[in-house]
Amino acid sequence: MKGELLENRIVVWDRRESRDLFANGYFGKPIGIPKPNVNDINVPLILELIEGCYLQETSKIKITKDGKKVSLDALIKICKKEYHNFDKKYQVYKDFRDKGYVINPGIKFGCDFAVYQKGPGIDHAPYLVQVYNKNDDISSTAVILAGRLASSVKKQFILAIPHNKDRIDETAAAIFLQHYLDQN
Repeated sequence: MKGELLENRIVVWDRRESRDLFANGYFGKPIGIPKPNVNDINVPLILELIEGCYLQETSKIKITKDGKKVSLDALIKICKKEYHNFDKKYQVYKDFRDKGYVINPGIKFGCDFAVYQKGPGIDHAPYLVQVYNKNDDISSTAVILAGRLASSVKKQFILAIPHNKDRIDETAAAIFLQHYLDQN
């Protein structure tokens, strides 16, 4: 499959390839289709850079810019300019994807990722994930706000804290917060 890097997005122009990528992992967003059904996709697909990085690393897509191949290293450099704390976010993204979850940007929930067990349109994202460094200060107020938001939309809030390339602590803060809210 082929994708073209345009500014800070990747476009898969081939409609069959778009449908295949979306059907096999819910990657990207079909242009002009707000709630896509796999069978209805007959348009190009827009990928986030982090998705393109994962797809290129797993050899599912080849990315070009101006007709020239974009290497994985070059794509990672671009991602580091576009995403604050890219290495940590990518590690968490990759960990969830490798475990079979579907990951979408979590911006509408004020977090890094919304995580689905099956995929958008099939189930609701049961998890919201925020990525932190192990040395970041995390205030109790920030955790409570995130937990309240997550519980108001019936999701669990996860603090993901990558320690090294092999280990990520995923703390279900919502469980703690629900206990706290029940007590107060």
